[in-house]
Parts: sequence; C-alpha cells; structure tokens
Amino acid sequence: MTAAVALLSGGLDSGVALAVWNAAGNRAALALTFDYGQRAAGREAAAAQRLAARFGVAWRGIDLPWLAQASAAAGSALVARGRPLPAGTRERPGDQQSAAAVWVPARNAVFVAIAAALAEAGDATVVLAGFNREEALTFADNSAGFVAAATAFLGFGTRIGVRVESPTLAWDKRGIVAAAREHGLRPADFWSCYEGDADPCGRCESCLRSLRAWDGQTATAGRKRHGG
Repeated sequence: MTAAVALLSGGLDSGVALAVWNAAGNRAALALTFDYGQRAAGREAAAAQRLAARFGVAWRGIDLPWLAQASAAAGSALVARGRPLPAGTRERPGDQQSAAAVWVPARNAVFVAIAAALAEAGDATVVLAGFNREEALTFADNSAGFVAAATAFLGFGTRIGVRVESPTLAWDKRGIVAAAREHGLRPADFWSCYEGDADPCGRCESCLRSLRAWDGQTATAGRKRHGG
C-alpha cells in the first residue's frame, strides 16, 4: 500500500484521482486544499472536505495570502474579482488566451512542493494530483512533462524521493467523468466552477469542460443502452 498526500481542490479531476487511487488499494494520508485568493475558495474547500470525508482522508486547508497577492499583481482573473473571466463555448471552452487570463503564477509547482514537504514529514512517498491531457494542451502544469519534471525535482529536494502521480493524467474530461460514474460520483459531488456563487456559472472554461464531459457521457451511455 502506497501512501500519498493528495492535492484536492474539490473539483472533478482531483476528486476522481483520489477515488481511483483509493480503489487501487493505496492510501491517502492527507488531502490539501489551498486558498490563494481564488473566487471559488470557499466552495472548493467545502467540496474538498466532503470528498475527503467520503474517502476517509484527513483534510487540511492551507492559506497562501502571498500567492493571492502575486496572482493579483500578475492580473489573474481567477483572483481579480473586478476583472471578467474569459467565456467560451462547449465546442471551444478555452485556448491559450483564456488560459493566460486565469493563470496563477507557479500554482501547481507551489502546491506540489508544499505537499511533498508534508508527505516526507509523514512518511508518504507520493503527491497525488488530478491532471489530465485535455487541459494540458493549454496549461503546461497539467502535463505528463510537468509530472516527470516535478518528480525529478523532488528526487533532489526530498530525502525519500517523493514522486508525483496522477491517475487521470492520460484521460480527457470525458474519461474522467466515466471514472467518476464508476465510483458512484455525480456532478453535485464537485465544485469545478471558477466562480464561487450559489450555483456554478455554466460559462467559465472549467464549467464548460465539465458540462461537455458529463453530457457526453450521458449520451454515450444512452447509445450503448439502445444498441448504438
């Protein structure tokens, strides 16, 4: 049984990564959710706590006010509430331009480093993350290259050789939704919206990718039931 510290945002990808990790007979010793001034910080933390409780994982929230300041200084729409979020369509939810608009400086690099420190202190050997090949097209810190580079870095930066693993890395959002359904998870179990209102906005890139994947899975299941 391999022990991990999980990056758990409360969103679809990280939640499914945790479900798949546990189902494979591994253990998450701790789940981390970060507040870096993002619009949806409260919603993300609430969803992450519910997911952690569901899978019997200890949860910790970590405030990063300095990253919030850096993100605001960089002009990230994810933290600058007066700046409009980029909106797309289900066919084209995001691109390089929209990714740049919501980019948080070194976010996943910071998260991985913090999780690795806590993993090493707790005798865990893995930082567990919910990356995917769909978002890797515009967010390099979701890619297989990032995972390999982070693992190489941690080989030097930790005494026990903590590594980064992501069970969802090779999947697109539709594949992640298929895994979510297999583990009894539904859209209401996650918070994937960039906004933090009472309901998901349905317009931001993250909402559009999730909606397209859930709807696509429903259509695929319907075709299979009817012989399509």
